[in-house]
Amino acid sequence: MWCGLLMLLAYLLGSIPTGYTAAKLLKGIDIRDEGSGSIGATNVLRTLGKGPAVVVLLVDTLKGVGAIALASAFYAVIPPDSLPLDWQPWLAAAAGIMAILGHSRSIWLNFAGGKSVATSLGVLLAMSLPVGLSALVIFLAVLGISRIVSLSSMTAAVAVAVLSFIFPQPLPYDLFGLAAGIYVIWRHRSNIERLLSGTEPQIGQKLPTQTVSE
Repeated sequence: MWCGLLMLLAYLLGSIPTGYTAAKLLKGIDIRDEGSGSIGATNVLRTLGKGPAVVVLLVDTLKGVGAIALASAFYAVIPPDSLPLDWQPWLAAAAGIMAILGHSRSIWLNFAGGKSVATSLGVLLAMSLPVGLSALVIFLAVLGISRIVSLSSMTAAVAVAVLSFIFPQPLPYDLFGLAAGIYVIWRHRSNIERLLSGTEPQIGQKLPTQTVSE
C-alpha cells in the first residue's frame, strides 16, 4: 500500500501539465495544436517566447526533483519494519520513472504530454548530482554547437546511460539512467525523422510544417 501511494503521488506530480497550463493562461490556446504539439519547454519557446519557456523548464525540472524528495520523505515516515533499508534506492528510482511517465503520459491530457527531458534532468540532479550535472553540461555543449534541442537531448540521454555506470552509485540508479535514456530517445522518434531529413529546426525556429508529435 505504501509503495503504491508513493508511485501514485510521483506520477501525479509528473503529470502536472506545465506547458499546457502556461499556454492556456497566457494566450488561451492549446499548445498541443501549436508547433510540434509537445507541451515541453522547446515548444513553449516557439509558441510563447523565452520567459514562459524558462518558467516551464524550471517547473518541469522541479517535478523530477520533487519525485525524489517524495521518495525520501516517504522512506522517513513509514514504519521502520515496513521495508528493508536497501530498498530506498529502488523506491527513488521507481518514483523517478513514475514522474517521467506522468510528464509524457499526463492523466490531465488524456495520457499525452512532453518528451520528459526536463523532468528526467530533475530526477538525475536529485538522485545523483554528478550524473545530472555532467548530463546538463553535455546537453549545453551540444546545444551550443548544433543549436538543436532534440539532438542535444538525445546526446545527453545516451551520455546518462554511460555516466550512470562511471560514477559510483546504487544499482537502481544505474538502471534508471539506462531506462530513462532509452525512453527519452524513444519519445524523440519524430525528431529523429526530421533530423535524418534535415528539417529539424534550430532553437527558436518554427517548424517548417505543422507537425504534431506525441
